Amino acid sequence: MNFTRWSARLPGTQRRTARGTEGSVPAARGAGRPSEPPPEGVPALEDFPVRELLGRLPGLVALVHGPEHRIVYVNEAYAAAFGPRPAGATVADTCPEAEELGLLPLMDQVLRSGRPRTVKSRRTREGGSYTVTCLPVDGPEPDGGGGVLVHAADVTDHAEAAERLRASERRHRETAVTLQRSLLPQDLEQPDDLRIAATYQPGGTDAAVGGDWYDVITLGAGRTALVIGDVMGRGVRAAAVMGQLRTAVRAYARLDLPPHEVLQLLDGLAAEIDASQIATCVYAVHDPNEGKLVYASAGHLPMLVRDEDGTVRRAEDPTGPPLGTGGWLHTSGSIALPPGSTAVLYTDGLVERRREDIDEGVAALARALSGASGTPQVVCGRLLRSLGVTADHDDDVAVLVVQHPSREGADAELFHNAALDLLGGVEAAPRARAFASGVLASWRFPVELCDLGVLATSELVANSLQHGTPPMRLRLRRTDRRLIIEVTDGDDHLPRRRRAETEDEAGRGISIIATIASSWGSRRTPGGGKAVWCEFALRN
Repeated sequence: MNFTRWSARLPGTQRRTARGTEGSVPAARGAGRPSEPPPEGVPALEDFPVRELLGRLPGLVALVHGPEHRIVYVNEAYAAAFGPRPAGATVADTCPEAEELGLLPLMDQVLRSGRPRTVKSRRTREGGSYTVTCLPVDGPEPDGGGGVLVHAADVTDHAEAAERLRASERRHRETAVTLQRSLLPQDLEQPDDLRIAATYQPGGTDAAVGGDWYDVITLGAGRTALVIGDVMGRGVRAAAVMGQLRTAVRAYARLDLPPHEVLQLLDGLAAEIDASQIATCVYAVHDPNEGKLVYASAGHLPMLVRDEDGTVRRAEDPTGPPLGTGGWLHTSGSIALPPGSTAVLYTDGLVERRREDIDEGVAALARALSGASGTPQVVCGRLLRSLGVTADHDDDVAVLVVQHPSREGADAELFHNAALDLLGGVEAAPRARAFASGVLASWRFPVELCDLGVLATSELVANSLQHGTPPMRLRLRRTDRRLIIEVTDGDDHLPRRRRAETEDEAGRGISIIATIASSWGSRRTPGGGKAVWCEFALRN
């Protein structure tokens, strides 16, 4: 095939004869034709040596003809990259690079459609990357026959730079995910009265890791704090801020403050850590004696509670602004958590979707929770599947599922409560000791534990009688793992352990409690009173 005859068919060229210039015959189908000859003194396109121009192009150029794609021409850049190619041979037989770059079906499409096609950054076995454009070209007369002009641009450097950038982003993401997971609790604390499971799933590979977190903190006396939060932002910085907030929550929780006071402290700390980072959070406390969750929310989505019959309730109010905004007094609310119910705390990645109101996502979660039964781990999985959360999800997701199980039969026999109102006076202490002795004996504790329990009761009641004010109440509680003794009164001054001198007649009560019990503590109660408690671990 004569290349010179094809060169006159390149886009916009004209063929000149002895009689003058013929009409323009474009090589690319559909290419525009010049509407008028060039001005006087300006050469026409066909006057330029097209073959020489193509040969000097830095891009790789090949011209093939017919449905068998027989080679008409390759330029020097093409030959330097892939080797010389004999004219007349088929691309399929002599150009392995065409198969590697996926050009054969592409050229077939160009011949059939008459339209150009481009493929970007295809890699060969030698490691080079090319962006290839195939243009339809009319064949030389008289045989007609179409062909394809192939132009390949070497983008190896660009592709390698892009791959290095992607590798850097992957390492950054892996670092953030590792940091995020290391800052989350490795093993959730499991309270006596609740069953708890949690899951964290980072966003897909195209989404930077965020600052979602959760935690479970045992407070003593059977009470449990539940936390879930979300630091707005992405990457290592968000994960680091999350870690600081989670650590602070655990420290504040040990003070056994009401939920709204914990959030108040967190709010100030968040502003100090990074004023540009905003975080949402829910802090809730479960008390088995009250059968409810007392909670405070800083701009977070509402908790959902599923009752045993499948009814789902929202913990709507109160909700304050996110942490770090300052100037707001948070308040606490409550929602019932009776036996057989399940509470779900979650971050916005579970329910937020583009072009969809977030309330619709919360409603979808409520519907999914209504039909979700089984263990907390099973419920976590079902909620993720129902909400369409996959490995390619575009946001982080954290879910905390809390169940208050209904207990029957032998299991129920391991959980008991007993309470006695104390009116004060000289008869209060003996009455409390007698009550504790009878209750502990009825719960079939060993004699040694019964004696320790009666002694602890005596010291707690004596402390309340001496330093507290009515109303006073003694509460005994047993679980499958511990015995809890608690005394409440109307005075809000918390006791502290101190060293009693030899000549002191008082001040040894709390020291005795700390010595004989597994743990002890105190907290202020709503209404201005306090509770002082101690626990004894039960032997299995």
